[in-house]
Amino acid sequence: MRKPQIDYEAVFRALPGMVALLTPDLVYADANEDFQRLSGRTREQLVGHYIFDVFPENPNDPAAAGMRDVKASMMRAVATGERDTMALQRYDIEDPQRPGHWHEHYWSPVNAPVLGPDGKVALIAHRVEEVTELIRARGGTGSSDRQARVLEAELYTRAHELQEVNDRLRQAHAREREVALTLQAALLPAPRPLGEHRVAVRYRPAIDALNVCGDWYDLVDLPTDGDRFALAVGDVVGHGLAAACVMGQLRSALSAAARVADGPAQALDALGLYARFVEGAESTTAVKTFVDWDSHTITYSSAGHPPPALVHPDGTVVFLDRATDPPLGARPEHLPRPQESVTFTEGGTLVLYTDGLIERRDEDIDTGLARLTDSLTRHRRADPETLADALLTDLLPTTGSTDDTALVVLRL
Repeated sequence: MRKPQIDYEAVFRALPGMVALLTPDLVYADANEDFQRLSGRTREQLVGHYIFDVFPENPNDPAAAGMRDVKASMMRAVATGERDTMALQRYDIEDPQRPGHWHEHYWSPVNAPVLGPDGKVALIAHRVEEVTELIRARGGTGSSDRQARVLEAELYTRAHELQEVNDRLRQAHAREREVALTLQAALLPAPRPLGEHRVAVRYRPAIDALNVCGDWYDLVDLPTDGDRFALAVGDVVGHGLAAACVMGQLRSALSAAARVADGPAQALDALGLYARFVEGAESTTAVKTFVDWDSHTITYSSAGHPPPALVHPDGTVVFLDRATDPPLGARPEHLPRPQESVTFTEGGTLVLYTDGLIERRDEDIDTGLARLTDSLTRHRRADPETLADALLTDLLPTTGSTDDTALVVLRL
């Protein structure tokens, strides 16, 4: 059967219901025919214009909050990359034929992000359903205008009450975020050199108040006569204060285990046994590396974590992925974890990171690893501090990530 040729522009214009496309700066990019007809605005009056220049707030209504609510919803869609459904909104519209005359309207809006090829929000699909007549009709056949007005006012009040509840929830989440980040910062080790070796560490929280904390890094001087130390990163499944507490326990336990273990696999074995008794530690991922300067070797073991990247001086990037086992607590029985060793050349770089740096919900992980490889190759000659900043700039969305990110960069 021949595949039909679809004119998506024609489909958009013919969509039933009011639908408009806006840029992340809230400028109209397009509007379908129903949107133009029902809003009383032509395409020329919409496209290229800021939304609140076309539809300003009713200056005669001191309680009007539609502009604030609509803008906040659209900004959430841009920041999170997720659809935002709004409570019923009253948003009056100025009569285009009679400036200064406003008509009362009620709307049910939904704002959905449209992602571009780079995975970033390129447009906002703004769909609105006008429910003004429905609200008025709820007064019943033969009801007086006064009864209809009372019902309208009640629905309007309930909508604002719901919005106020949402605002309070967001404020509570913001407070939890602040407390969780403070605890996270206190539990993570302060940046410091490892002997004469240069190392940079970074932690970037998620933009979502509920998706912060849980990622960690650790730097350990190993108690030997040689020049040896251990690096680790990990990621607790949960978020918020609970995740920060679990993270602190697991990081401390792995740090202690590394000082007495023969290698990274044995350290992760001990951590796995300990995690069985820590609520919320299930399915945590972690990777541990031992760096031996005397033998120029990196020994590593991974518990379900994205592989560390070894950057050779010529720009070749090798992912250390030959000793990967399931996350902590993922198996009912305890089995020894694998470990592998690779040699390194002085002048190379070792990079450990959590999945927030490379993973995006709308793309395969190989795409993120390829993006990381490209950035590492281009910036391979940079010092660790500069390279760490370059990786965050190149790989994290400009609007912020929906997952937190931990990063360790060591010059070998």
